[in-house]
Amino acid sequence: MSTKPASERATPWALVTPALLWTLCFFVLPFAAMALTSVTAKDGSFTLSNYAQFFENPSYWRAMVNSLQVTAIVTVVSVLLAYPLAWILAEQVPERFQRLALMLAVLPFWTSYVVRSYSWLLVLAQNGVVNRVLTGSGLFADPVQLANTRLATVIGFVHFFVMLLTLTIFANLKQLSPSYRKAAADLGAGPVRTFIHVILPLTLPGIVVGAFLTFVLAIGDYITPQILGGNNELLMPQLIMMQIGRRGDFPLASALAIILMAVVTVAYLASARWLKIERA
Repeated sequence: MSTKPASERATPWALVTPALLWTLCFFVLPFAAMALTSVTAKDGSFTLSNYAQFFENPSYWRAMVNSLQVTAIVTVVSVLLAYPLAWILAEQVPERFQRLALMLAVLPFWTSYVVRSYSWLLVLAQNGVVNRVLTGSGLFADPVQLANTRLATVIGFVHFFVMLLTLTIFANLKQLSPSYRKAAADLGAGPVRTFIHVILPLTLPGIVVGAFLTFVLAIGDYITPQILGGNNELLMPQLIMMQIGRRGDFPLASALAIILMAVVTVAYLASARWLKIERA
């Protein structure tokens, strides 16, 4: 039997209760309502037809495939660009300037998401900066279609997520002890072999965490594909909003949202399992 006073036993619950109530009110209850709506027909009866429509309708499947493809491209490109940037910040920039460099690196986070997307739309437009440079230099006789394409969506995403990945990888690089490099050098490993066999494996957790955050935020984003991609390619968030805005079909929209969350959950479980295996 516990000998602690009742006040001491109650303190942890008093501290955690606000967070639990917040999670209950703004996540658990809304999610339960959405799950219930997804198995409800328009007449209020129970049905699984909303989920069946996703598997039977090729356009819905295509929207999911498009979302996965765009997200995969964004994640890979962001990692390939973020790692060298994080390495430069951690290894090449003097320690006294690293805070300033990090502040400059995260400046895109300080700009409104909508403003950032519309800015890229102006840059990639028919008369935008990119096309003016391409036509002015003689590389192309006519403007290239860049806006309202998958490429524009990828560029908008990468511009944002490179900074997020840079922060997670930078944190891992700064935690590495210099003794690892010294030990590798004593064993005869050059810079390239040291990076491949020592530095890269030790920083993979930061890459996986950043890649997962990129995956989650990109696959569920509606604004960037809508502004930069236009309506030329349908992604899952646009499909869900279409059911709500145009058809008023909340049960089907709920079912599609649940399916999208299931995909995110699978990605989380995969990344969590990999991190657990690496730490074991």
